[in-house]
Amino acid sequence: MKILKLFVFLVLILFIGGTIYFASKDGNYDIKESRVIKAPSSLLYTTINNYKTWEHWGPWKKEDPTMSFIYSENTSGVGGSYSWDGDFPGKMTTTAVEENKSVHQDLHLVTPGGERDSNVYWNFTPLEDGSTEVSWRTQGKHTLLDKVYFTFAGMDFDSDMRSMYASGLEGLENHVLDAMKMYHITVQGITEHGGGFFIYKTTSASGNTISATMGENYGAIVNYMTRAGINPIGMPFTIYNEMDQDGGVIMSNAIPIQNKVTITNDSTLLCGYMPRTKTFQVTLKGNYTYLGEAWNQAMQHLNEKGLKQTEQKPFEIYTNDPGEFLNPADWVTEIYIPIE
Repeated sequence: MKILKLFVFLVLILFIGGTIYFASKDGNYDIKESRVIKAPSSLLYTTINNYKTWEHWGPWKKEDPTMSFIYSENTSGVGGSYSWDGDFPGKMTTTAVEENKSVHQDLHLVTPGGERDSNVYWNFTPLEDGSTEVSWRTQGKHTLLDKVYFTFAGMDFDSDMRSMYASGLEGLENHVLDAMKMYHITVQGITEHGGGFFIYKTTSASGNTISATMGENYGAIVNYMTRAGINPIGMPFTIYNEMDQDGGVIMSNAIPIQNKVTITNDSTLLCGYMPRTKTFQVTLKGNYTYLGEAWNQAMQHLNEKGLKQTEQKPFEIYTNDPGEFLNPADWVTEIYIPIE
């Protein structure tokens, strides 16, 4: 009997001592992983801010194939949330956002050892080359039971979480880059363009300088129109006066206006007029880098149908503003080839 009492006493001492030991261990955790992704911060922010994208890039379903996602009515912005079923059911809610810069979230998990809560922070830092440094950070506090389990199970919680976050950031990069690469070319066929007056600037450019030259030309046109109080009545377009096989062009970058104007104090800008024109139209939805393929398809269909170009030069219209459409896959360009 004395031996039994002694044994119980020793067990009690070990239990109390263990409890004191584990309770005294620091249970706070602060885990952060970062990755540089070649995508604009605005697009990455929009992706993270909308929970409907998370199942496409998150690392969790790789570890738990039974996981299913449940979306609330609001899945983005402050108050947006989603939840999931699986080995560890949970819910995530957005608590604060700063557009294109940061997203803060509350994470709630239900584990066999009880419920857990932590804070999640995303930050997006634009870099000079157009890439973005994305950081994913979680802060929280382990329960006593967590500390006991991690110790006896030999689990390195911080290391496992960092590995999972690194996998998630890689998945995020692949998801965003794949989304940016999507494009579609549509052949509309014979159409008619209404024409009208426009202010333009004509320059030459090689294949690798066309975009930069366009930017400079449109900047000059917009500056002049602003000073002169002239409002555009449509989207910018480019007339291709000459195109060679090496990718060089002589082009006129233009912005449509309501009436004819006489341009003073700037000898590089002119006012032109395009008559109503019968055209063959092809539309690209996607990054401008696919314009070469769109033009090739346009010329191929033109030749297959036996249609002949007129002396009027072909042109393309940029029907939406890349500054308002974050994903290049959403950019729309209309190609018009004047025909007889």
